[in-house]
Amino acid sequence: MSQTGKPPKLLYLVTEDWYFVSHRLPLAIAARERGYDVVVATRVRESGAKIRDAGLRLIPLDFERASLSPLSEGKTISQLVALYRREAPDIVHHVALKPVLYGAIAARLAGTKAVVNAIMGLGFVFSSNSAKARFLRPAVQRLMKSALGRSGARTIVQNADDLAFLTDNRIAAPGTVRLIPGSGVDVNLYSQAPPPEGVPTIVLPARLIRPKGVMEFVEAARRLKQDGLRARFVLVGAPDPSNPASLTENEIRNLAESGVVEHWGWRADMPAVLEAATAVCLPTYYGEGVPKSLIEAAASGRAIVTTDTPGCRDIVKHDVNGWLVPPRDVDALTHALRDVITSPETTRRYGEQGRHLVRNGFSLEEIVRQTLAVYDEILPPG
Repeated sequence: MSQTGKPPKLLYLVTEDWYFVSHRLPLAIAARERGYDVVVATRVRESGAKIRDAGLRLIPLDFERASLSPLSEGKTISQLVALYRREAPDIVHHVALKPVLYGAIAARLAGTKAVVNAIMGLGFVFSSNSAKARFLRPAVQRLMKSALGRSGARTIVQNADDLAFLTDNRIAAPGTVRLIPGSGVDVNLYSQAPPPEGVPTIVLPARLIRPKGVMEFVEAARRLKQDGLRARFVLVGAPDPSNPASLTENEIRNLAESGVVEHWGWRADMPAVLEAATAVCLPTYYGEGVPKSLIEAAASGRAIVTTDTPGCRDIVKHDVNGWLVPPRDVDALTHALRDVITSPETTRRYGEQGRHLVRNGFSLEEIVRQTLAVYDEILPPG
C-alpha cells in the first residue's frame, strides 16, 4: 500500500498508444495484478480501446515525437507537470528517450520521487552521423545526465553497450542502472514448426524507416534475384510519418511494384507471419535497444540476419543462431542472405538455437519479473 493507504499508483508515460500495447501492455497488466493502480498517459491514435479493455486507466496526451519547437516542447512539459501533480503517482515509468527527458523534468517540478527511466536504445541522436544528430547530441547528453542522475531514480537499459555508454560517460551512476534485455515475448505464442518447404521467404519486420536498413535489404534482394536465386523478400511494417527518415507510401508502393520485394503491410499476427518465413532480416543501423522483432524471430525458431550493432548482437550470436554483418554493408548482407537461401540445413539449425536463447533470458515472464523487482526497489514505504 502507498502512504495514503490506497494501492500504489504506477503511471506509464509513452509517446504512442500502439507502442505501449506492443511493448508494455503485459507488464502493466502484471503490475495491476500485483496490486498497483495503473495509469497510462500516451497519445491515443489506434490502440486506446485495447488499453482500456485491459483494465487500465488511460489519459490521452498530446505528445509529438518529432517536434523540436521550443513553444510546443514547453507546453508538453507544462502538461506533464500538471498531470503528475494531479495524479500524484507513487512511481512513474518513462518509456523511451523523449519521455525520459521531459518526464524527468516534470517529475522534479511536481515532486514525484520514484522514477523509472527506460532507455529503449539510444536512437537517432546517438546512432546517426547527420548534421542534425551531431548538433543535438551534446545537449541531449547533458539532459540525460540531469534526468538519470537524480536520487530515487532507476534507469533500465536493454543492452550491454548502452549500459557501458551511460556509466562510462557518468551519465548515470552504475548502482542505479539495471540491464533488462528487451520487452520480452511469450514464447508459447510462437510456432515451433520448422521453416516451410519451397521457395525461401525472408522477411524484414520493422517500421519502414531508412535506418532500419530497408534500402540495403532491397538492394541485396535485387542482387540475389539478378544472380538467379529464387526467394521471396518481404517488408512487414508500415511507414512512420512522425519520423523524418520514414519511407513514404509512394516509395513503398514503388518498391513492391518493382517485383524485387513484397509489402505485406503492418501485421498484428506476427506469429503467423514468422511461421510462413524461412528467416528474418533486420539490417538496422538505428540506435536499437533489443529489437522485439528479433526476439520474436528467435522465439519462432527462425534464423536471423542482422547487423553487428548494440542490441542486435545481444540476441544474435554469429554462426550460432544467425549472421551478424557490418551496418550498411550491402556486400556482406547479400552474402549472408545467399547463405540463408542456399544452406537450408544451416538456416534450420540456427533457428533451433535461437529458440533456446530466448527461453534462457528474453522470455516475457523473466522480463516482467525483473521490471517488477525494480518497482519494489524504489516504491516509497507505505
